[in-house]
Formats: sequence, C-alpha cells, structure tokens
Amino acid sequence: MNIELPLLAFVLGAALATAVLRDVLGAIIAFATYSLGIAVVWVVLQAPDVGLTEAAVGAGVTTVLFLLTIAKTVRPSGERVIERLDW
Repeated sequence: MNIELPLLAFVLGAALATAVLRDVLGAIIAFATYSLGIAVVWVVLQAPDVGLTEAAVGAGVTTVLFLLTIAKTVRPSGERVIERLDW
C-alpha cells in the first residue's frame, strides 16, 4: 500500500483543522501536526534535509513561539463581547 495517499489525507486534514478550529491552543496543535506531516512528505520525496528543517523550524520553534505568545497574553474574561461602533 502506498503511503502517499494516507499522508496526503493527513496533511489536508491537519491544514483544514488549523483553519477551522476556533480555540487558539487547538489551532496551534493542529498546525504542529500539519508541519510534522509536511516534514514526512519531504522525507518521502527523498529530501531529508528539507524535512529535518521543516520539523525543527515548523513543528519545533514556531510551535514553541506560538505557545509562549498565548501564555503571555491575557484572555478576556467571561462573556466579553467586542462592541461595534455605529457612527
């Protein structure tokens, strides 16, 4: 059985989940899985150097930076809604 088709479905599913998820932490985790899937795609395409770089930068460093960013920001309390100004 070829690995390309399930790998393509996994990458597309992770990309879709990243775009659709409303929870920031969930979107970051979906983005990390997408990046790891792309790294595997590069290895399957016989470019292990690019795959290793993608895994290190995309799934590693970027995910850590995103997690640090949401850890240092303040989440609005409760039912706070942004009000639209009508001029």
